[in-house]
Amino acid sequence: MEILSQMWSLLGLLTVIQNILPTQLLAWLHCLSESLQDFFSSHSYFDVPEFNGYGGVDVNDLYRQVTLYINSINPASTCRHLSLSRSKSSTQISYSVAPNHTVVDSFRSSRLSWTHHVDTVEDSLEERRTFTLKLPKHSRLALIAPYLDHVAARAAEFERVLLDRRLFTNNARTSYDSGWSSVAFRHPSTFETLALEPDMKKQLVEDLTAFADGGEFYKKIGRAWKRGYLLYGPPGAGKSSLIAAMANFLRYDVYDLELSKVKDNSELRALLIQTTNRSIIVIEDIDCSIDLTGDRATKSRRPAPVKKVRRASSDDDEEVRRVTLSGLLNCTDGLWSCCGEERVIVFTTNQRGAVDPALLRCGRMDVHVSLGTCGMHAVRALARNYLGLDSHALFGAVESCLKGGGALTPAQIGEIMLRNRRDADVAVKAVLAAMQAQISGADVDAVEGRGECHGVARTPESMADRRLCEWPDNLGGSAEKFDGKRRKDRGSCNRESKVNFLVRLKPLTKSDSGRRGG
Repeated sequence: MEILSQMWSLLGLLTVIQNILPTQLLAWLHCLSESLQDFFSSHSYFDVPEFNGYGGVDVNDLYRQVTLYINSINPASTCRHLSLSRSKSSTQISYSVAPNHTVVDSFRSSRLSWTHHVDTVEDSLEERRTFTLKLPKHSRLALIAPYLDHVAARAAEFERVLLDRRLFTNNARTSYDSGWSSVAFRHPSTFETLALEPDMKKQLVEDLTAFADGGEFYKKIGRAWKRGYLLYGPPGAGKSSLIAAMANFLRYDVYDLELSKVKDNSELRALLIQTTNRSIIVIEDIDCSIDLTGDRATKSRRPAPVKKVRRASSDDDEEVRRVTLSGLLNCTDGLWSCCGEERVIVFTTNQRGAVDPALLRCGRMDVHVSLGTCGMHAVRALARNYLGLDSHALFGAVESCLKGGGALTPAQIGEIMLRNRRDADVAVKAVLAAMQAQISGADVDAVEGRGECHGVARTPESMADRRLCEWPDNLGGSAEKFDGKRRKDRGSCNRESKVNFLVRLKPLTKSDSGRRGG
């Protein structure tokens, strides 16, 4: 009891001293105490915060690597308190170190440890998360650089092979909090299952492979390591499935950027800064997300300002605080586009003519992929996927219908085959009936039952006229003539059977790189 009484007396004395002594003197004493501890301690400590700086915007990539590394070494054997998680339909268990607990590691016969600190921000519900690395002081200079390289390499391998890919979407963001929320990405689409023509599929795979392996090449020519793809075509043409196949082929995370949730250009930049390397950034329906295309026309038609004193309205504030075409261009092709590496940017639209030409030029959207109705190869791929058929007696009639203008989108054919998948003959005949309805101008969705393809009056387009490769520069129309309005039903819904794959083939040279800002 006497010992406890003395301890309470000492604590009371310390409290009195703390209240009496000046703040500057207390800070000096605290600094002196830490210096003495550092002098007599046999270890050195290095902090790895979740965010760089104090704005909560720039994510510290080393923090993410440490998190992955701890997962890769199975910390259950050295840490007594872990948080376990597993996403749906996954067998992979993820470990996270509980706040203020330690994981022990070894490197080059030295004992090291990672401690996870979680501190609550004063007068806020936000948290600051930090990993602290503890290693022997006498060998810290010889260990720190190679050990962090080892952590980064192990984390990258774990992420590539074992870690589930994620699908991110943007949300309301506050300081010290990411602007993205995510779920496991488990879309089953692959290039083997896509209903694409073989030439298009081959060119896409080759282009993606060259991009993924071109890190040193992009560095040598002085260009940001990114690639832009524009996917356009009618609804149901397979744009989203192609994005999923690209992500599965490259094993990249997917960031689905909803522009309507972004309040201004500053928030857009903050969101893009937080995206990781080896990722696909997707903006679907770029012509419908927000009114980007009207910026140029509005500027040209804006009357001269009237010198009149008035109070600023909320509409004016809303006009200023929004994502603009200029802001999007700077993030996709300007200085802010080089804030990450190995990133693919994908825009989708139903009508390419409704997108401002400034977004489509080379260096922004390098590859233009036109997705439309199915050719015969695509129909065979769908029949193989849905019905298990490599050939069928009615495939000849199907091909005649395709040449006659009865082509359907992959979504239409896939739904018919899905509905009749128990009987392959019924499914193929139902597809023929739908194609016949397409030729006659009837409602395809209302057609059910069996049918045969009769002779048609239309002349099939010559295969020799199909061009798989064009320059994205030759899109026609200039930015000055662009009026910011959608071009209604101009070739996007005329049920064309031609599929164009527009690829940027011009050699990447330094002189070409210098023209990117134009």
